[in-house]
Amino acid sequence: MQSNGPLYLLHQGQVVKFGFRVERRHVNPMDNLHGGMMASFCDMLLPLSVYRKDSAVGPRFLPTISLQIDYLAPAPLGCWVEGEAELLRATRSLVFAQGLVRADGVLCARVSGVFKIGPEFTPETAKP
Repeated sequence: MQSNGPLYLLHQGQVVKFGFRVERRHVNPMDNLHGGMMASFCDMLLPLSVYRKDSAVGPRFLPTISLQIDYLAPAPLGCWVEGEAELLRATRSLVFAQGLVRADGVLCARVSGVFKIGPEFTPETAKP
């Protein structure tokens, strides 16, 4: 997140939103958000949202098993990209989640993923 950010968080009750401003370093030659950056954002959006919304799942490391993204529209240089996600199901070892991403309010990506429920995060295991 340090390389791709800053990534902003809004957490009010059950509402959890993540967002960032598309900068020059995030774009492709057409001045739209690079697909790889969108994938990185989505790969952070889903597990972090689940972690924030469901105390039974978090605080745990949730490594990605599967991530599917449908790119629906471009996210141009300078726009605000914001995503929301929801937990679909959690088992003893897996989390299933989905989310939507918007660029300046326009739907630009749909994402779903499966994540392994990993070890608990503690201040000692978290790296700066």
